[in-house]
Amino acid sequence: MARLRYFDAKEAGKLQEPQLIAAHSEFLRTGRIPRERRHWLAEEKRYFTHDEVAAKTGRKLQVAGEKTHQHINGFHHSIQFPKMIFHRTLEDSPHLGYCHVTAARTKFAHYEEVSWAFYISNFYSDIGENDNFFERIDVGYSRMYFAVAIKPGENSAEKMTIDRSVRGNGLLFRTHDPQAAIRNILLLGARNEQLREIIRQL
Repeated sequence: MARLRYFDAKEAGKLQEPQLIAAHSEFLRTGRIPRERRHWLAEEKRYFTHDEVAAKTGRKLQVAGEKTHQHINGFHHSIQFPKMIFHRTLEDSPHLGYCHVTAARTKFAHYEEVSWAFYISNFYSDIGENDNFFERIDVGYSRMYFAVAIKPGENSAEKMTIDRSVRGNGLLFRTHDPQAAIRNILLLGARNEQLREIIRQL
């Protein structure tokens, strides 16, 4: 697959328009056609390196993670999650990435205790069945919120990996709706059934 190239569309637009107007008015005013290079060659687009794109994407993901964590912890003083925000971008597509927001342990369905992590990504996709974390990426949705069961990484460079023994693929929930995501996280963090019932009614 061809390596993606990124350029600053805003900057290119800003630079080209005034030059065309200036060249046109110069001809009307003096009758001379400007021969300077800047008038007859379109301004070159400023291309970004993949590292620059990854840094921009990372800053946006970091802000989204911080805001989401504030929303979750602002619901009720008895449901508080640790702030564990870090992000990663996809290697060949640095405009796409995901942000780890928090992690905790909870009793989940018929599982006695499940360690899990909550993420936000700036695309929607399936969670892969094997080492490939994301499959069938769809950029039609601007964001995906999801939580996966996790366990310590064995024979892996990662400290934690998806615990696929939970629900067959490790996925606890996945949605593009921020309200549904917060409700699901609060249900995971609620200490008793009474509090869960209140959250369900929101």
